[in-house]
Amino acid sequence: MRNTRPPFSRSALACILSCLTLAAAPDAWSQFKPGAAPLAPAATSPARIRTVDAIVAVVNNEVITQQELADRTDMIARRIAAQGQGQGGMPPRAELQRQVLERMIVESAQLQLAKDMNIQVDDTMLDRAVARIAEQNRMTLQQFRSQLEQEGTSFAKFREEIRHEIIMQRLREREVDNRIQISESEIENYLAEDAGAGHSQQEWNLAQILVRIPENASPEQIEQRRQRAEQLLQQLKSGADFAKLAAASSDADDALKGGELGWRNQDRLPQLFVDSVASLQPGEVAPLVKSANGFHILKLVGKRTPSVVRAGAGNGAAAPTSITQTHARHILIKVNQIVSSLDAQRRLQELKQRLDNKAATFEELARSNSNDLTASKGGDLGWIYPGDTVPEFERAMDALQPGQISEPIESPFGFHLIQVLERKTEDVSKERKRLVARQVLRERKLEEATQEWLRQVRDRAYVEYRNEEK
Repeated sequence: MRNTRPPFSRSALACILSCLTLAAAPDAWSQFKPGAAPLAPAATSPARIRTVDAIVAVVNNEVITQQELADRTDMIARRIAAQGQGQGGMPPRAELQRQVLERMIVESAQLQLAKDMNIQVDDTMLDRAVARIAEQNRMTLQQFRSQLEQEGTSFAKFREEIRHEIIMQRLREREVDNRIQISESEIENYLAEDAGAGHSQQEWNLAQILVRIPENASPEQIEQRRQRAEQLLQQLKSGADFAKLAAASSDADDALKGGELGWRNQDRLPQLFVDSVASLQPGEVAPLVKSANGFHILKLVGKRTPSVVRAGAGNGAAAPTSITQTHARHILIKVNQIVSSLDAQRRLQELKQRLDNKAATFEELARSNSNDLTASKGGDLGWIYPGDTVPEFERAMDALQPGQISEPIESPFGFHLIQVLERKTEDVSKERKRLVARQVLRERKLEEATQEWLRQVRDRAYVEYRNEEK
C-alpha cells in the first residue's frame, strides 16, 4: 500500500482496407426470383459502388479510418460542450477534426510503442477503473453505462478508451520518469532558496497554447513556428476565446481541454511558466515564451490559497519544518478471480460490525483475515508520513480520529478497513527534507519532459495522410 514497496506503492493492411468496397446493387437483387430466367446484361443498371470506410491516416503499421475519426470528434465535441469552455468555446468542425486526428496519431504511436514493450491492462483492472469513474460521478455502474449510451457513447468504446489511457499513462511513467534527473546541487539550491525566502502555498490555474518545434528543426522552421505563435497571440489580444483557440490550434496534449493545466501549487509548475505569469492578474495572457519544446502562450486562469495546507502532503508543497505522522493499521481484502469487489466489501462490513460490537479485536481480525504481510503484526503499518500511501488510502486515513475505524474503502490494492491509533508532529529530518525537495523538483520538470517525449514519439512515427477530402 506504500508507493515505495509492495503492496503499497500495425502498409499491407492499409492497402487491403483502402480497397474494400461494396458492389451493392439492391434493385437488381430484388428482381431475382427462384427459377426466373437470368437477367439480360442490357437490362442491368450499373452497379453502385460505395466505399465501406476511408483511411485518413497511416501511423507506422496501423490505420485510422474516417469513421473512427468522426466518432472521436463527436465524442470530443460533446465533452467540450459539457465542460462549457466559454460561449465561443467550440471551434469549427474542420479545425476540431484536424486536432482530433493529430491526437489520434500521437495516441496510435504511443499504443504501438506500449505493445512493443508488452505494457498491458487486463479486464479485471479495467473493470475496477471504470467502476471508480462511475463512483466519482455518483452513479452505479449501470447508471453510468446508461448515461453514456444516452449521450451517444458506446460503453464498449468507452471501456477501450479508458484501457488506452491507462496503457499510455504507464508508458509515460516508464519513459518520462527515466529521463528526469535531479542532481544533488539542484536539491541543495532548492533547500537554500527555501530557507532564505520560503515558498508560496498559493495555487494557480494556467492554460496554454503550444506551437511545437519539430525535433532537429532548422532556423527557418523555428522562425515559422514563432510567427505562427505571434499570430495566435495577436488573435487573443483582439478578443479571441482562449479555450476555442487552444482547441483549434494548440499542439499540446491538453489542447482539447481548452489548454487548461488545472490547479497546481506553484512549485509543481515549470519555473519558466511561473516567471512568465507571476505579475499577471487572473484572465490576463503573458507574452510569448520559448522552451525546448516550442513557443508557449500562457494565460493565468485563476489564483487561490487552499483553505487547508498540510505539510508534506505530497502535493508539491515546499519542504516543511514540521510534519504530522500517523500510526495506523488496516485489514486488506484483495479482489481477484475468486473474491469479487462486492464479496470484499461484504466481508469487511461483517468484520467492522464485529469490531463495533466488541466481539473481537482489530489485531485478531487482521491476523486471520488481512491479505498482506502486515497480517502477522495485526495489520500494523507503523508510522506513516504524508505521501507514503496511495491517495485513496491517505484521504480515508486523514479523515479519521485516533481510535476511529473507517468504512470499507477501495484502493488499487483492494478494500481496506483502517484504524488510526495515534498521531504526532515532529521536526522533519534532513533526509526527509531532501526527499521532499527531490519530489518538488521532479514535478517541476515533469511537464516539459512529457511534452518533449510526446514530440519525439510523434516526430519519429511514420505518418501518411490519406484523407481524400483534403
